Formats: sequence, C-alpha cells, structure tokens
Amino acid sequence: MIAFNGDVALVTGAASGIGAATVDALCDAGARVGALDLAEARARDGVLSVVADVADGHAVEASVDQVVGEFGRLDVLINVAGIGATGTVEDNSDDEWRHVFDVNVLGMVRTARAALPHLRRAGHPAVVNVCSVAAIAGLPRRALYSASKGAVLSLTLAMAADLVDEGIRVNCICPGTADTPWVGRLLDAAPDPGAERAALEARQPMGRLGSAQEIAAGIVFLAAPTSSFVTGTALEVDGGMAGLRIPARSR
Repeated sequence: MIAFNGDVALVTGAASGIGAATVDALCDAGARVGALDLAEARARDGVLSVVADVADGHAVEASVDQVVGEFGRLDVLINVAGIGATGTVEDNSDDEWRHVFDVNVLGMVRTARAALPHLRRAGHPAVVNVCSVAAIAGLPRRALYSASKGAVLSLTLAMAADLVDEGIRVNCICPGTADTPWVGRLLDAAPDPGAERAALEARQPMGRLGSAQEIAAGIVFLAAPTSSFVTGTALEVDGGMAGLRIPARSR
C-alpha cells in the first residue's frame, strides 16, 4: 500500500485536471501538499494553495520557500504544469515555440532548481515530471508540443543521472490522451467536437480517453517511497497508445 506518512510534495499545475487529481491522490495517501498554479487550488486539509507562474523564476523560488515555511520540509516535486499546442512545423511562430518551451521545459527546470536544496535533506526524495506519449510516438499536428515533451523526457533522464548518487529519484510519466480541461478546450474549438472526440478515442487501443485520476495514480506510484528502486524511467500510462500496433477504428 502506498503511504506518504506526512511527507510534503509540491505539485505544479495543481488547480485542475491531472494536477488536481494528483493533489487528491497524494492527500488520500497521507501526504501534505503545496499546490502551485496560476489559479487557486481547491481547498482541502493538508493543502497549501500557492498562486504563481512557473514561467517566473522569482515567483517559483518564493513559492518553494512558502511551502517549506508552511510544512517545514519538502520530499517530493511533481511537475505537472504545462500548456498545449497544435499545428505542424509550419504553423507555429517562433514566439509560440519560445512560450511553450518556457512553460513546459524551463518551468520544470525552475522548480527543480528551487526544490533541490530542500530535496537533498529529505529521507527519500523524488521528482516526477509529466511528459506525454507525444514524446515517443509521432502524432499529427503536434510538432511543437511533441518537441517540448521530448525535451522533458531527455531532461528527466539527465536529471536522474545527475542525482542518482545523491539518492534523489527522477522519473517521468507519459500519459496518452486524457479527458482533461485542455483536451476539452481543444474539442470545443473543433468544427465538429463530437467527431473530433471520436477520432481521439479511435486512436486509443482501449477505445477511450484516460481519466485524470488514472494518470495521477501513475504519478503517485513513481513518487512513493515504495518505488525506491525506480529512477530514470518513463512510465507510459496511455492505454497502449505508444506500444500497441492496432489500427485506429470506429467504435
């Protein structure tokens, strides 16, 4: 059974979707949580909501200090915050590329920099970065997003190699398409939202989208002290999307 026994986790992107589900799963397993997001996180015992932008280095440093000041320690960093992008390599401007990388990649760098001095004092420290199946499977009209998540995968492996001798585990999770607010906005913007959702479901071997709670369960597994021999791993929680060679079909 996974139990955090009062350990303290910082979760970015914590106000909705996968981040909010991760906060709930951590709390249910006995963790205390600093919930960082641009919006207030849902109120819950053991949760400190911190409003900040991962694209602002000073705000990230202040947020980590606030969480440590409130709870006295930091044991786990979970980087969920990220933004999406659609289009081919011809569609997105240089400014869009810079913005997505600033949030999706440098956002994780900033939180790691601020958190590591505290993680080094923890008993069983861990970092979990949210990557994507888009980092390992070529998806149409996701050039920018896929490139940013490919960078997250490489960053995770490099961090794991750098920190293994210090006992800090670093892993990432690669979700498939999940039923999150970002996917909802993508569907709402489509000419035919129902047809677009059906297309997303058809490319999933299991024939449905994942839930935020299913992704959060994988994140908590990687973060937990019971995963003490797991580092430098990319865990695919994608309904078989990357590994199974099953043609997309109508359901």
